[in-house]
Amino acid sequence: MRTLFLSWRTRNSSRRWFPVGRLDIETEPAPNYRFRYIRGAKQAQDQAKFPLLVEFPKLERSYEFGELFPVFQNRVTRPTRPDFPDYIHSLGLTEDASAFDILSVSGGRRVTDPYEVFPKLAKTGDGSFACRFFLHGEERTAPAARDRTHRLQPGETLQAATGLDDTASRLAVRLQTEDGHMIGWTPDYLVPELTPVLANPSQCSVQVAQINQRPYKNRHVLIEMRGNWGDYEPMSSEDFQPLVD
Repeated sequence: MRTLFLSWRTRNSSRRWFPVGRLDIETEPAPNYRFRYIRGAKQAQDQAKFPLLVEFPKLERSYEFGELFPVFQNRVTRPTRPDFPDYIHSLGLTEDASAFDILSVSGGRRVTDPYEVFPKLAKTGDGSFACRFFLHGEERTAPAARDRTHRLQPGETLQAATGLDDTASRLAVRLQTEDGHMIGWTPDYLVPELTPVLANPSQCSVQVAQINQRPYKNRHVLIEMRGNWGDYEPMSSEDFQPLVD
């Protein structure tokens, strides 16, 4: 079984992020997709008036289907589109990538709604992990930093550190070049998961995985992060627990 989470961001000035749903995907013996709201959705309702998705109108219900639900499928570019090869290359994937693989890297972000998809992160037996994501917030950095971002090279080492996001006064993980330019942030969903790792920076490495030269909005710099969680279990907090079994 593979798992994706759905997040929702408020549209007000705080732009606060909430994890709200969980999609479990099984391919054997037959494809089965199961969506459930998680406790983060209840918190989002109580604190920010989160509107339930039309496709999933009941908070405490399990939804199952033999195909990927349209709300997720519509976030995956179809292989029949002429720009599909360029799109899939921009994600650092091959053309046989599954919808899960595509959503795991792309986030399924669209300008028309406040949702983003991300994978349940996993660690190996020795506690190590690896994940890929696109640089966030590049447009909110200083002009000199944006210029430096355009001069990044694949394989270049970056540094990660926790700090406050100046626009929202909340904890964030900042990424900067070795010569001191703060070029952006990790996705919000990674912040609580990276905090235990960044307490010991030697347990974490960050590199530029790929640069997309075409002006792909939100897909300019693909980042790869590796580290070791030790005994910490990622994405196991109360917010990520399903509201129904």
